[in-house]
Amino acid sequence: MAWMASGLARSFNMPAIDIGVLRHRAPIIAGIGCASAAGTTFWRSSLTSFSNRSTPFACLGISTATSIKEAVKTDKAPAALGPYSQAIKANNTLFVSGVLGLIPETGKFVSDSVEEQTEQILKNMGEILKASGASYSSVVKTTIMLADLKDFKKVNEIYAKYFPAPAPARSTYQVAALPLDARIEIECIAAL
Repeated sequence: MAWMASGLARSFNMPAIDIGVLRHRAPIIAGIGCASAAGTTFWRSSLTSFSNRSTPFACLGISTATSIKEAVKTDKAPAALGPYSQAIKANNTLFVSGVLGLIPETGKFVSDSVEEQTEQILKNMGEILKASGASYSSVVKTTIMLADLKDFKKVNEIYAKYFPAPAPARSTYQVAALPLDARIEIECIAAL
C-alpha cells in the first residue's frame, strides 16, 4: 500500500505519505480520488478559472472513533465529581482532568492550606499518571487554577519537586471559584 500511495502521490505532485508509520499511531482512512466541479455553484463561484474536468485530490484522516479513546480510572486518586473521567487516553496522549487536593479514601480536602492541597493534588495526579502508564516526566503541559494568585510562589515551590527538567509547559490562572471551594486545581496533558 505504501508503494501505491507514494506512486499516486508522485502522479499528482503531492508529498508522499508513509502509511506504514501512521498505521502504528492511529487508525487511518486514506483515499485518492477525483472531484468534479461541473454543475457545482460553489466551485464555479469561488474558482472561476477552474475547468469542468475532474481534478485529483488526496485525503488523509485520523479516526476519532471511541475505540481509540480509553478512560483511565484508579481508586488511588479521588473519583470524578461529575460526568467526566479522571483521564482519557487518545492517540498516544493522556489528558488528565482537573485534580483537587482530596484524600481518595474520604473525598475530603487534606486541609485548607494551599500548600497541603497542592501536595495532595500532585500525589493524586501521580497515581492517575501511573495508572495510565505515564509519569511526571511524561507530562508536557499543565494548567493550574488558583483561587488566589498570591499563592503562586507557594505552589511553585511544591510543583518544582514533582516535575523534572525540562519542566512541562504551563499556564496559571486565578479563577472566580473552584469545585468544593478548593484553593487550587491542576490538570495536565502527557505523552504516552
